[in-house]
Amino acid sequence: MNAHNHSFQNSSTTALAPFLGFPEPDRKLRHKGRGSSLNRLSARFREPQREPLHELWDVAEATAFKTEVYIEQPKTILTRNQSPDIPFDRSVNAYRGCEHGCVYCFARPTHAYLGLSPGLDFETKLTAKPNAALLLEQALCKPGYDVAPIAMGTNTDPYQPIEDQYRITRQMLEVLARFGHPVTITTKSYRVTRDIDILARMAEKNLLSVNISVTTLNGDLARTLEPRASAPARRLDAIRLLSDAGIPVNVFASPMIPALNDHELEKILEQAHTAGARGASSIVLRLPHEVKELFRDWLAVHAPDRATRVMHHVQDMRGGKDNDPHFGSRMHGSGAYAELLTARFRAACARLGLNREPAELTTQHFAVPQDSQFAPAQKSLF
Repeated sequence: MNAHNHSFQNSSTTALAPFLGFPEPDRKLRHKGRGSSLNRLSARFREPQREPLHELWDVAEATAFKTEVYIEQPKTILTRNQSPDIPFDRSVNAYRGCEHGCVYCFARPTHAYLGLSPGLDFETKLTAKPNAALLLEQALCKPGYDVAPIAMGTNTDPYQPIEDQYRITRQMLEVLARFGHPVTITTKSYRVTRDIDILARMAEKNLLSVNISVTTLNGDLARTLEPRASAPARRLDAIRLLSDAGIPVNVFASPMIPALNDHELEKILEQAHTAGARGASSIVLRLPHEVKELFRDWLAVHAPDRATRVMHHVQDMRGGKDNDPHFGSRMHGSGAYAELLTARFRAACARLGLNREPAELTTQHFAVPQDSQFAPAQKSLF
């Protein structure tokens, strides 16, 4: 991976301006090793702007799509949500964008907030937040903080390749372990096993659970659908290693894509259970905003023989549209096809004993360490 550091403050797009007109290269090269084949700017927040190619860089560099990392210095790190169909109300993200390049990723449209493309920019122009652990510690020390599990891996994978260099996820886990704060981790990466030392200590106190996403067991499909995520076999290995260390692991068999990977649902659950997964969940493909176009283009490139069939079933589950944004139905769809997937999932979980004893993480160990630089000063009794 070739990474170049840049920086900007408080999520400003100023330092990213030179890349707002990222050119589209030759089609033969633009999807090699990446999930998206497109790099169009979103029209939701600004009008597309194009710059002559020679004003940005030469053709050879443009078509390579090297990973570039910008340093972001945000003022806060905790993100709150009130979505009724999401089982957490707060999350932290060490990075923006994700080099895994999963073409279906529902978080891709967030790159448009930076004036960047939800396409290739999302997986090649990333931001890292090196002050994330410090901001997290500061947030946990605030008077009146109400402790509840924090979710990691909600908008970007905390163990994507650049974590090897920046180690921001590990730094935040160290803070959470010191504070006795519960956390859930969702990832597609075998890299999570690097932190087994911390994860096992937290699991002993019922402070942690890990969710490993396994979309397919087909290595060839995974290489195009989620090209830089860990191979399916490595994810199963991660489940095994974490489970052997006493860490509760769940498998996310998601997203289920009709006529593409949905036939693998039971097999994914079976192999994950054999590896040590205790629980499971599954959602159907979501195509919000620009993801619709990106996924349709992926089908045209990688599965042209079944593109029409896939989208027919997707629309059948989404009320005749490519996407349904409504709470509740957006995760599982509606109609006969969606109901069949739900029934298959429930039957497989019952047969395997998955989700039999769903664990609830504890908050009883939370305490602000007195050696924290943000700990409230104790008042004298005299």
